[in-house]
Amino acid sequence: MTIGTAADDDLAPRSSLARTAVAYLAMIGGAIAFFLWIAARGGSLLAAAPADEASRFGGPAAPASVDTLLHILLALAVVLITARLLGHLFKRLQQPPVIGEVIAGILLGPSLLGLVAPGAYAYLLPPSISPYLGVLSQIGVILFMFLVGLELDTSRLRHGTHSTIAISHASILVPFLLGSTFALWLYPRFSTRDVPFTVFALFLGVSLSVTAFPVLARILTDRNLHKTPLGIVALTCAAVDDVTAWCLLAFVVSVAQARVGGAAKTVLWTLVFVIAVLVVVRPLLDKLSRHVDRVGHLTQTTMAVLFIALLLSALVTEGIGIHALFGAFLLGAVIPCEGRIAREVTHRLEYPVIVLLLPAFFAFTGMRTQIGLVRGAFEWLVCAVIIALACLGKFGGTYAAARLTSIPWRESAALGILMNTRGLMQLIVLNIGLDLKVLSPRLFAMLVLMAIVTTIMTTPILNLLIRDGGAGTAREIRLEPEGGHPT
Repeated sequence: MTIGTAADDDLAPRSSLARTAVAYLAMIGGAIAFFLWIAARGGSLLAAAPADEASRFGGPAAPASVDTLLHILLALAVVLITARLLGHLFKRLQQPPVIGEVIAGILLGPSLLGLVAPGAYAYLLPPSISPYLGVLSQIGVILFMFLVGLELDTSRLRHGTHSTIAISHASILVPFLLGSTFALWLYPRFSTRDVPFTVFALFLGVSLSVTAFPVLARILTDRNLHKTPLGIVALTCAAVDDVTAWCLLAFVVSVAQARVGGAAKTVLWTLVFVIAVLVVVRPLLDKLSRHVDRVGHLTQTTMAVLFIALLLSALVTEGIGIHALFGAFLLGAVIPCEGRIAREVTHRLEYPVIVLLLPAFFAFTGMRTQIGLVRGAFEWLVCAVIIALACLGKFGGTYAAARLTSIPWRESAALGILMNTRGLMQLIVLNIGLDLKVLSPRLFAMLVLMAIVTTIMTTPILNLLIRDGGAGTAREIRLEPEGGHPT
């Protein structure tokens, strides 16, 4: 029998950490090199000429004299009723209610109502109210991203193991590279030559890489898995994924806005802004949070200060060229999530944002989603391939990285399924792509379908994976971080 020394025991975890670090750096370097090769290959591709924008959105023309406020109030009422009914139905089916609300917006758009009752659709959602509904939905999404940032436990990012970070980044890189590679085939067929291939490939890669952190958290909470080892690892991976994906999206938007030439300047200003928030704003918000904890309640003045900071943060990032959503998310993320200020702001904003403003966003998305644009067996096959690549990338990347870090197969598969949840976050990304005209309406419709299908898949497959032991099965999960101790 050979008895190892204490030094030998100490070398084992160090060796494991070194192997993880080398594998992680190789993964990042390989992904960058591979995308550069894709960009070089795609630079010579020629897409179609830009299409006429006139017939892209909306249904039949509304009457000339339209009472805008009347139609907006009517539309919001109908959207809210439909969203609540379908959200409740999907919850009864053990699906995230947000999927029912998303589908409600699509059903009230040109994909269904515009086909079966064009007159009713033209009266309910006339093209004249689209800009107003768009502004209202953008405000709702900005507030929602602020809430997502408030609920993000940044301690997970600081204390997450190297293995967890590697799993999260693998779940981004693999679908990103699959999407970018598929862009070589999609670009000549579903884009136009006024969109640079690099921008198109970047955006398609990001579209397949997003994980919906709020929806994932709700699925885990509904199943009482959020405090199990599986739930903790999934939430940590999703948190890292969220931050990484939004930083990547900010870069992609800066490239798209600047059309490559001014992207470096945009990225530089973004770094300056992020550093300013972390170095200057975060300490001030920490002091404000401690003050609210001492006082014991949130005053109107404090709420006003937070809203001013939110508006300024969103304004700066919109001015920089990386979208107001990034500023709202970043400001929420630097507010201590365990403090009273985060809890009370979330409690006061959650209902009006989720119940009223987000359905407006779903209605706006529904007006822009025309499923009828996907015609014929060929285009539906392309849509199926996009869904398959999205699932393969998210599930495959997560599962492979989890197995390489010694997580059992069942829990690795459960992590892969959970990270494949997209939902609302995906719709936000897709709407940005449509606003920038990087995505065509036809491709936008396909990607919306992908977001819905991948999110609907999550709960039933997760039920199959943990049906034998329920939450108890999840407790068997093991991670092997630096010291070899299970997380």
